[in-house]
Amino acid sequence: MIKSADEINNYDTLKKVAESIQAHKSDLGLDGAFTTAGLDASDTYRFTAHMSRIPLYYEYKDMNTTFSKTIKGTYLDQYKDLFDLELKNSPTEPTMVSSKTYDDVTSEFSLGKVAFYPNGVWAYSQIKNNKVADDDLGMLPYYMGIKGEEASGPAGVYDASWAVNKNASEKDKKATLDFIKWMVTDDSAKKILAKDMGFSVPFTTFTKDYQPENPLTTAAQAYTKAGKTEVRSFTIPDQQWQDDLSSALLAYAQGTGDWGQVKDAFVNGWATEWANNEESLGSVPQAQKFNA
Repeated sequence: MIKSADEINNYDTLKKVAESIQAHKSDLGLDGAFTTAGLDASDTYRFTAHMSRIPLYYEYKDMNTTFSKTIKGTYLDQYKDLFDLELKNSPTEPTMVSSKTYDDVTSEFSLGKVAFYPNGVWAYSQIKNNKVADDDLGMLPYYMGIKGEEASGPAGVYDASWAVNKNASEKDKKATLDFIKWMVTDDSAKKILAKDMGFSVPFTTFTKDYQPENPLTTAAQAYTKAGKTEVRSFTIPDQQWQDDLSSALLAYAQGTGDWGQVKDAFVNGWATEWANNEESLGSVPQAQKFNA
């Protein structure tokens, strides 16, 4: 028996807690341990663009690289364990997960109907001012049963980057750069990003007065302060790879496909889409040493 969420620092403990919550959900006034693994198009990113980064991170770590056009799927069995845990301990039958949207599953958590909601700090804007109090919010890393994961903190997902179109006019390029600078230096703009929108703001211009009032961000930062290593985010191929992985996950959840199809979409689809990207774009990410 555990007395605090702080004791959940590995997959085995998470599994025991989740299954206990599910078994006693009526007594606890809950509908399930986890939010539904929603595989409607609005929610699949949580599994294809986010949770998928965990096995990739550890495989790249083993390979001592930050990019590879081919992967083995070394830790997909652990990904499966967590996916299965979510499927079996939620308010929705696995055969019906495609009917649940992002708004549906967010509502399950924000209304206090489930204990765990795999998502990022940005979800706070939809969670706040509902049934779950700020003091009751916390954060756990994605625990899957990978060796050494107890030393890691939450995953950082930062695919989106600011960019300037090289083919734009000089006037438009300057206007774009001026706008970007304004967003991270102007006091009113900083307030919008940090306070109104609750975003993480890892910029030197954001002093203590311009940090988000987001308990999820605070919880994530606590892992870093405790010496935990952030699970870094590495580039995934494209939307097609995500769509194919989502289709395979849905077929698996509904019982019309098996895990082999998921692995095929993850591993062989990875090689296919990076080859397509290299052919169409003429480049792929530059590989560096993992710990460089």
